[in-house]
Amino acid sequence: MTLFPSRPFSRRLGILLAPLVLTGCMVGPSYKRPTAIVSPKFKELRPAPGWNYANPALAELPKGSWWTIYNDPILNQLEAQVELNNQNVKEYEARYSNARATINSVRAQLYPTLSGSLSFNRQSTGRGSRSSGTIVNYGTTDASTGYTPSNSTENTYGMGPTASWDLDLWGKIRRQIQAQVTETQASAADLANARLSYQAQLATAYFNMRYQDSLYDLLQRNVKFYERSYQITRNQYEAGTADPTTLLQAQTQLEQTRAQATATQANRAVYEHAIAVLIGKAPADLSLAPGQLPRTIPAIPVSVPAQLLERRPDVAAAERRMEEYNAQIGAAIAAFYPEVKLTASYSYSGDPVGTLVQVANRIWSLGASATETLFSGGSRTAAVHEADANYDYYVATYRQTVLTALQGVEDQLSNLRILAQQADQQQVAVQAANRAVTVALNQYLAGTQIYTTVITSEVTALSNAETALQIQQNRILDSVTLIQNLGGGWNVSELPSKNSMQKDNPFLPSFIQKDKNFLPSNRK
Repeated sequence: MTLFPSRPFSRRLGILLAPLVLTGCMVGPSYKRPTAIVSPKFKELRPAPGWNYANPALAELPKGSWWTIYNDPILNQLEAQVELNNQNVKEYEARYSNARATINSVRAQLYPTLSGSLSFNRQSTGRGSRSSGTIVNYGTTDASTGYTPSNSTENTYGMGPTASWDLDLWGKIRRQIQAQVTETQASAADLANARLSYQAQLATAYFNMRYQDSLYDLLQRNVKFYERSYQITRNQYEAGTADPTTLLQAQTQLEQTRAQATATQANRAVYEHAIAVLIGKAPADLSLAPGQLPRTIPAIPVSVPAQLLERRPDVAAAERRMEEYNAQIGAAIAAFYPEVKLTASYSYSGDPVGTLVQVANRIWSLGASATETLFSGGSRTAAVHEADANYDYYVATYRQTVLTALQGVEDQLSNLRILAQQADQQQVAVQAANRAVTVALNQYLAGTQIYTTVITSEVTALSNAETALQIQQNRILDSVTLIQNLGGGWNVSELPSKNSMQKDNPFLPSFIQKDKNFLPSNRK
């Protein structure tokens, strides 16, 4: 004899239950992506002097390595370490792993719960019998009643499985699975968005550091120029052709410029420390050699606004959460329907153990129950209203996320267009200021101008050179932000599919596995 029902019995049970399960429906609204407010094209998507937009049909951002368009080997090495070592990214990876593991926890409710038991019970009962005589000297018989007491002890052994199964006829559990699957997809999009965000932060810190390097070089070049001017003035002073005030003015200008150059090193150290933390290192463990801010801005492919819905991970996360809370509405509605549960048990009970597994000692039962809440004070209705409100909230969040994405792209496009024009204009100002310095210095040496004129010209030239460098810095940083706002080459197809998170479970009954439409993973 076996401890479990025979194979024909289980097959008959599966055939009996299959229609009940497979005819179950999922109550609640079907998900359809709400429309977003998207313009047909970007307002700023037009050519501008000094700035080119790549044709999206001919160029795309490198997938997963957008920073390579800057052709900076050091930046490439640093960016590759963000995904591996950035601890904030690791936090989002853990959240995603947690969400994915929760799918199995929720999905387990679809399957029957099977438990086994093994019991032993020893019971003793007392009984009495009437005696025909009284034997007083042994004290074993009650002289007044004539009864003789006796004890009976019995052992009872039991073993066997029990099972229960919530049929989920109305799809409450499947809606919960659907909600968790889409939440996992949203968590994956959050992870992609965090990765992109910290990659952009690293690129921003890196180019800010390179700006400090370039500014230091600019100031050092002016220091050398001012040193020559100071030496000329000192020679004139020693010759008696220059007054002390002129010499002090030249010295003041020289030392101020040296102090400005020194200050750039403090700013550079701050950015270098930030880079170290972004790649998961202690600041003391990273030292980067000086470099130069790029002089050219790479061409960035800009697509139509509608493609942002597929290329922005934050937009994808907001869209996935809409489906999640749409499924929660169905789970709340299912509470209005009765819960149907099947139960079964099969066991043996008897004594002794050697003869326990016999037909005479077999006990089995099959049962079905349906429970319905008749009155709950309006809690179920309130739960549906709450789920509706949550869904509306995420619809508004999704649409606002799309609008913010469009705004970010438009902002950077306009910034880059205007900064390109400003850079050309500023370069003309720099050249004019440099010519003014040459003229003023020659006039001073000829004795037709005072040294204050030279100082004023030199200060103006340095200020214009610093402004030109700041414009170039802003253009580089805006290009990084534009790439981030375009999604950094990411695409919604990189999200884990529902089927990949809903693989066949070996414990799921075969008649359910054959019907792929039963699994919520294939429901849109």
